[in-house]
Amino acid sequence: MDTHGQMQRTVERLTSSGRGILAADESYPTITRRLSDHGIESTEENRRFYRALLATTPGIGEYVSGIIFFEETLGQKTDDGTLIPEACEQQDIVPGIKVDKGLVDLPGSDGEKVTQGLDNLGDRLDGYRAQGALFTKWRNVYAISEGTPGIQALEANAEVLARYAAIVQSRGMVPIVEPEVLMDGSHDMARCAEVTEAAQTTLFAALRRHNVRLEAVILKPNMVLPGKDLPRPTPEECAEETLKVLRRTVPAAVPSINFLSGGQTAEEATANLNAMNQLDGPKPWVLSFSYSRALQNPVQAAWNGNAANREAAQQAFLKRARLNSLARKGEYAASME
Repeated sequence: MDTHGQMQRTVERLTSSGRGILAADESYPTITRRLSDHGIESTEENRRFYRALLATTPGIGEYVSGIIFFEETLGQKTDDGTLIPEACEQQDIVPGIKVDKGLVDLPGSDGEKVTQGLDNLGDRLDGYRAQGALFTKWRNVYAISEGTPGIQALEANAEVLARYAAIVQSRGMVPIVEPEVLMDGSHDMARCAEVTEAAQTTLFAALRRHNVRLEAVILKPNMVLPGKDLPRPTPEECAEETLKVLRRTVPAAVPSINFLSGGQTAEEATANLNAMNQLDGPKPWVLSFSYSRALQNPVQAAWNGNAANREAAQQAFLKRARLNSLARKGEYAASME
């Protein structure tokens, strides 16, 4: 297998002009929580119907280049019996898969977390590939408090992310690395910037140590924002602080930076991405989106668990994806909402 050629083709598809990535990879507890916010029960049929609705939205391939799924979805079918990964390919959307197994306590730390899931990862990837997945995602989290994250948590998480990325690339798949600095708390932007810079610096040192090919990695970082308890900054302030950190930490070899939307409203996430693409100065990477809630919240609200609302839900998805596609080009305006 020509792993380099395969990864290169996947990267080209994922980074193609005006498109971004949808994260629809919520684990059972997370999807249950998100759906129940809209009064929807998280049954297997509801999850199948919902994720098939996303993948089969007419025209969505114009704005979405890849969808990250939870492993259950790879084996599920659309209403007409097509496997969901195949339905994605029909719209030139690359099917992807979340491969980490969630957070566990990091022994010896001050209550910090590390992500698990490296055991048997290679074998699992072989199975996911056979089901059509061409890229993967692994998420680490860093909580900000007075004393955290500590060096131990930064280094343990970076090591795990780098080992994951190396295993994924050995299978000819493209790894998304997600070092998420959480928005929970009352820290200011400067503190978020400091922690984000430390997390990414440690991560890229580990990726190099593990001989990960940077040209076939996608970074999924948080934006630099103050904690949830503080007033929201302008999109321009967010863009400036975020790009300052990225320029210090992310090598130009990395093809794409696809932001997560954690803790932001749908409109805020779009406006912040737009401001980054409008800002002057060097930007050697594609700056795009890999949103979960900021793309899906309006869709779930429109669907409401009722099959009759499928078209309304798909229209809500199309609208948000189109607005984020414009933001990826720096052509979004709030008046378009």
